[in-house]
Amino acid sequence: MRFRKHVKNFFAHLLLVILSIIWLFPVFWVVITSFRGEKGSFVPYFWPESFTIDNYVKLFTDTKQFYYAKWFMNTFIVAVCSCILSTFYVLGISYSVSRMRFKMRRPFMNVALILGMFPGFMSMIAVYYILKGLNMTQSLLSLILVYSAGAGLSFYIAKGFFDTIPKSIDEAAWIDGASKWQVFTKITIPLSRPMIIYTVLTSFLAPWTDYIFVSVIMGDNYDKYTIALGLYKMLEREFIVTWYNRFAAGAVIVSIPIAALFMIMQRYYAEGVAGSIKG
Repeated sequence: MRFRKHVKNFFAHLLLVILSIIWLFPVFWVVITSFRGEKGSFVPYFWPESFTIDNYVKLFTDTKQFYYAKWFMNTFIVAVCSCILSTFYVLGISYSVSRMRFKMRRPFMNVALILGMFPGFMSMIAVYYILKGLNMTQSLLSLILVYSAGAGLSFYIAKGFFDTIPKSIDEAAWIDGASKWQVFTKITIPLSRPMIIYTVLTSFLAPWTDYIFVSVIMGDNYDKYTIALGLYKMLEREFIVTWYNRFAAGAVIVSIPIAALFMIMQRYYAEGVAGSIKG
């Protein structure tokens, strides 16, 4: 019996190792490509013949065609502003739906659930014409509004977390003279740190990696590009030979902030998801 258990554990761990290698292999390939000295998008060998950091240097210094540093800052500004607004919307709506009972509450939740099932890019043509009518295309403000406008529809996870906080805590604070705003800011928010961190991470990640809406809204305005669209432009036919290795270097750099955030906040992220599932 014990032997069978050991064999089962061995094959389970072996499967995990194989899956880990499959998952890590593309990441490893991009990293070594970013240090490859030979130009071009295709070489008949896996391991580079020479290594260099020139790809990283040229990424920031060669600004005749692409402006990676500027795109990085554009992405950072859009991601931070969208993250703040989205977090405010999500926490406000989810707390209201969790704690308050009002007319049409259930139909509102059902409609929000149905709308949340449709991918956001289905509305990109309508969004573009709305922004064009407001003369707001090709601006970072338009991206911030687009990314944060629909954030309230994703309130279900945060609502599930707020449902796990006993309402008796709120009632005790009301008896002591606290207002609903004081209960929310001084009691609920401190108890909801895992959920807040989860919301911040997901709200930050979406604009950081999005390509579809940026390509529609920005058009040919290179100065206002974000990293995702800028990296894609490096792979166009006329640039790919020179910029392919630099593209890999740019992909490595843009992944560092997200990886660092998840490594630092992984515990709170897991607690937020666990709490929402329990709710």
